[in-house]
Amino acid sequence: MLKVQVSAAKAAFVTIALRTTRSTLRANYVPLPCVAMPLLDKLERRFGFLAIPGLIRIVIVFTALVWGLMWLNPNFGSALDLDPARIRHGEVWRLVTYIFIPRGIGTSGAMQPLWVVLFLWFLWFIGEGLEQAWGAFRLTLYFIVGMIGTTVAAVFFGARFSNSMLYASLFFAFARFYPDQVIYLFFILPAKIKWIAWVSAAFLLLGFVAGTNSYRMALVAALANYLIFFGPEMIHDARHRGEVSARRKRYAQSARSEAEPLHKCAVCGATELSDPNLDFRVARDGEEYCMAHLPKTATPAR
Repeated sequence: MLKVQVSAAKAAFVTIALRTTRSTLRANYVPLPCVAMPLLDKLERRFGFLAIPGLIRIVIVFTALVWGLMWLNPNFGSALDLDPARIRHGEVWRLVTYIFIPRGIGTSGAMQPLWVVLFLWFLWFIGEGLEQAWGAFRLTLYFIVGMIGTTVAAVFFGARFSNSMLYASLFFAFARFYPDQVIYLFFILPAKIKWIAWVSAAFLLLGFVAGTNSYRMALVAALANYLIFFGPEMIHDARHRGEVSARRKRYAQSARSEAEPLHKCAVCGATELSDPNLDFRVARDGEEYCMAHLPKTATPAR
């Protein structure tokens, strides 16, 4: 099985430098016509008190704390990871603590603190943008659904995604709202968020196609929050684009080209484009003639 677990979040976390502020987020924000909006509105009215303002900032603080403890004791992370077998034996804290384990952040050398700072900085950037676009309740709901999906992927399909797909789902959601936001790869190369999201999605799609059925189901479960929140909208957009394309094709087929004449003399070939002053008539033989070549014995058809 080809385990393509290169997520957009991990790829970007270790290779970017951000040159942005809240104002640039507002400038690049693209409001989305969420198909599931009525349901989310109802949930927010009823359960809005469960929202956690600044949720991603809280995650960042605990992630930094866990990284510090793992730096002192490299085995500390194993006590927090999402391990279904140990959860069944009563270590239920793992259902939450795995989200604080910083994974795939460079190497364990002198540069690792820099990668950790960039990781947390970018995670803060994503969290601020999503909370600004969604509000605290919807971001909290999205995050919790992602945690549930990751747990399902681990328990029922044996996936070892840990928190990588959870952070990837946050990145993809951010790319939906801020597709034209620019980040700098390797501190130099400008790239729009949507480009990185498309490349990352291609890797995930490759893994989905080449992987086993259990891996496919695990991937779908782990990204369930993104599919639930944006899937109906994506289907709606695809249908709308299909309808627009069909209308354009019908219009193109029925529309006359500006270079195509409407009238043409069967004798001399003159048209209203070659001489706008010409008058044309259709004779009884069904042919169209200019007045100079209209058959004398023919009476123009009315």
